[in-house]
Amino acid sequence: MMCTKTLPMVLGICCLVVASGCTTSGQDELQAWMQSERNSIKPQVKPIPEPTKFIPQTYGGEQMMPPFSGEKLASVMRGSPSTAVVNSALIEPELNRRKQPLEAYPLDTMRMVGSIHSQGQLVALVKVDNLLYQVRSGNYLGQNYGRVNKITETEVTLREIVQDSVGEWTERPAALQIQEDASK
Repeated sequence: MMCTKTLPMVLGICCLVVASGCTTSGQDELQAWMQSERNSIKPQVKPIPEPTKFIPQTYGGEQMMPPFSGEKLASVMRGSPSTAVVNSALIEPELNRRKQPLEAYPLDTMRMVGSIHSQGQLVALVKVDNLLYQVRSGNYLGQNYGRVNKITETEVTLREIVQDSVGEWTERPAALQIQEDASK
């Protein structure tokens, strides 16, 4: 009896297996689609532009002194008399005056935190080591003989006197700009 009930089920499974073998699996369609896509794609390669023509230039510096020669170094070390006079005139007044308190600190350790009007003139508020200083035009700041030229509500402009690579004293501009307190 058991065989009669399982027989229709076995026959149904066999019919399904035979029917599935008769249909196409779709692989042929997929292969055909992929081949048509490969054939339809045409890459667009732009040609490389022609290189620019090299035009040689003649060197005209043979008669000049080589920049790294001993003669050049010796002439710079000797210096011209006019340069020595300018250098001494620039640094001499700075060496003969009394130092101000803010000259003990590097300029990059100072922060401008505000400005006020005092006695008809604008005064900058500069913070150094958690101390607040009032800076007026003409005061000195920093370790490079920095003298305050101009004070605005947002900036202190000064000129510093520094030595360049060959030992000559030159002026350069510097500034302290207002900064918000980052600890708040």
